[in-house]
Amino acid sequence: MEEPESDLGRLEAYTYLTVPERASYLAIMRLFTASLMTDLSAQQVVEELATENHDITLDVAVARLNRLVGWGNLLPSSHTVRVKSIEEYQRTRSRYQLSALGERVQRQADEVLSSADAAREISRELLGLISQGLDDLAVRLEQPGGADAGTARETVATVFAQFWTFRDSVRDFYAFLGQVLARYDLDSAEYTGFKELLLDYVESITEEIVLLSPRIERHLDRLWPHLPALVTVLREGGLAGAAAGLGVTVQHSRGHDLADWVGLRAWFSDVDGQRSEVTQLRDATMRALQSLLANAKRMIRSGGQGTSRRRELLRLAAWLDAADEDTAADLFTAAYGLYPARHLGLAADAQLVVPATTSWWPEPAVEVPVSLRERGVRAARGRVSGVADRSAQQRALIERAAAVQAARAAAAAELLSAATDLSAVRLSEPAIQLLLELMAQALGSGDPALGTAVTSNLDLGVRCELIGKPGRETTVRSATGDFTARDLGITITRLEQADD
Repeated sequence: MEEPESDLGRLEAYTYLTVPERASYLAIMRLFTASLMTDLSAQQVVEELATENHDITLDVAVARLNRLVGWGNLLPSSHTVRVKSIEEYQRTRSRYQLSALGERVQRQADEVLSSADAAREISRELLGLISQGLDDLAVRLEQPGGADAGTARETVATVFAQFWTFRDSVRDFYAFLGQVLARYDLDSAEYTGFKELLLDYVESITEEIVLLSPRIERHLDRLWPHLPALVTVLREGGLAGAAAGLGVTVQHSRGHDLADWVGLRAWFSDVDGQRSEVTQLRDATMRALQSLLANAKRMIRSGGQGTSRRRELLRLAAWLDAADEDTAADLFTAAYGLYPARHLGLAADAQLVVPATTSWWPEPAVEVPVSLRERGVRAARGRVSGVADRSAQQRALIERAAAVQAARAAAAAELLSAATDLSAVRLSEPAIQLLLELMAQALGSGDPALGTAVTSNLDLGVRCELIGKPGRETTVRSATGDFTARDLGITITRLEQADD
């Protein structure tokens, strides 16, 4: 159904929230909504904004106030002003006051700004109070004479206030939940947290609604025949009676119109083929579970490794925001590797296969052998050189390896001879190096406190075992310095003896 053009014109009251100067307009509107029936001149607006470190000139203030009047947020004030001088008259001649539409728009804007990206808790305890209030009202209406007008107004006002709070909290929470679960950059910790939120909190909310919805439906069925008379009683003595004949449109309190009760019933019951909000809530919970499952599948496919750099990018953005211009440029260059081009002439990769259709212009130059460039053949001229005799180098390497092995065998024999008391002798450099090597291998293989720090060298026939002994201190002296092992016992044995 298309809205009338006159009603759509009221949306211009939101214009000041979208213009580039919206911060200034918000500050002006907050001055008018700070108290009831505020009446300010342009000069007073300038002075009030100056106290909040928001300086604008008088001409700018007048222009913006007039624009707010044109959009319907403010009204020219009709209050009589007494002045004592022409200067005071110039300052106060144009005065403004808040319109009803402007007050509502500004209140909604402040609510949006104060609750951005926040998870609103669902007031599920209100469901039980709503059910109890409807039951009490049905009992009173079913009695002879009906319910007292004052009691009926209090009960209806309480029930609809509780319902509106509960309805808004449900919508806000599911909007936040859908926003989060739609992300595909959740890491394992975030996924675990939202999984517990969905499976525990949302499940408890859904169970509460499923439990109490049938009761509320039954109470509404009992109330339904009495609603026309109840609405008539609720409207008596209200603003509608006082404004009768004045041509003023009155917006009744919630619950004083049959349409309010129809909306309340439609939230809990399927009416005229329309799905209730309770049914939609179950569907939304199922979609949230599907989104959670999709995130789980994504993390399984990625092998448990994060595929998003969201945290790193947010940290980089914070650094860039806090840095000065030169430091920010250096950070950005280092983070993204956007260094200036150096145009270095690099040789082409010999293993790279370049198609014959590739142009010579964009490809790097290829080094062409002299024989091919000058004679057109690849074969080299002259005699082929013989194979180099490397037997001397092979003998030298073998002799060097034998000398190293002999030195290690001598070091092993020295360790075995001093194994009974390592602190009583002075070890040579090869012997202390071999001891440290064996100890490192033993510590890498197990825990001395558990008796599993053991290693063996089959080539040297040496076995080293480290045993945790609190309070013990062993000092091994050597040609390169002294080594002290605390809370540790060192046992060196011959490999054959250990095997026996």
